[in-house]
Amino acid sequence: MAIPAVLAGLIAPIASAQGLALVRVQMNGSKAGQTLQVMAEDPATGQLTLEQCETFSRALSAMLDETDPIEHEYALEVSSPGIDRPLTRFADYLKWVGHDVRVKFHESIDGRVRLHGAIAGVTGDAVDFTVPTIGPVRVPFTLIDAAKLVLTNKLIAASRPLAFADAEQIADDSSDDTDPVDIADNDNTQED
Repeated sequence: MAIPAVLAGLIAPIASAQGLALVRVQMNGSKAGQTLQVMAEDPATGQLTLEQCETFSRALSAMLDETDPIEHEYALEVSSPGIDRPLTRFADYLKWVGHDVRVKFHESIDGRVRLHGAIAGVTGDAVDFTVPTIGPVRVPFTLIDAAKLVLTNKLIAASRPLAFADAEQIADDSSDDTDPVDIADNDNTQED
């Protein structure tokens, strides 16, 4: 069994206990400098807050220190999948029907090992794509090696951002007053 599959088996229960869905577990780099990349999301938002990320990362670090499943040194990277996220689960294709995606196959399909098109839907255990240069393509899910959404205006509009209530306020460091300054206020006049 490949190390990411073993690690996913150890990590999934921790994600689940925190109300998170595991998106991907992947080892990157060479043995001299590997990174264990863990992507998870809050199913309600498709993202992670900083607090969720910190809590999840600490729980993973504790488990990895205790079980020591990786024989060599590595760095742990915990993140949200982001807007142009990897599609790793069959349900991801249902969720993102109509969106552009880049796909890499385990083996050649009709002479192709990659495609760039839109997700048209799913049929049985296969994913349907519409590729501008060749038309409809059906690919068994098991033949998909990697897939990632393409960042488009449509994808940005469809992605629900987390709350940005505090984003419009910054602290004014130019005085002792620590009240937030509303940067949406367009009055830029200053008194000397």
